Amino acid sequence: GPISGVNKEIAVLQCHGDCDPLVPLMFGSLTVEKLKSMVNPANVTFRTYSGMMHSSCIEEMMDVKQFIDKHLPPVD
Repeated sequence: GPISGVNKEIAVLQCHGDCDPLVPLMFGSLTVEKLKSMVNPANVTFRTYSGMMHSSCIEEMMDVKQFIDKHLPPVD
């Protein structure tokens, strides 16, 4: 259904490897554009990682950690 109210302000981090053989980078780019049309585009971040396949890398995990630290309250 449509996204409305406070949900339009949700922060989104989308990560993608530029060498992913299962989900081509083009599909990641199309997905991020669709997300930007649904929520506040200023709150959508799309990161690509050079040489990364359908996996993860330390740079991606550091970006995820930064995103979580920024957008979620600390755990006591």
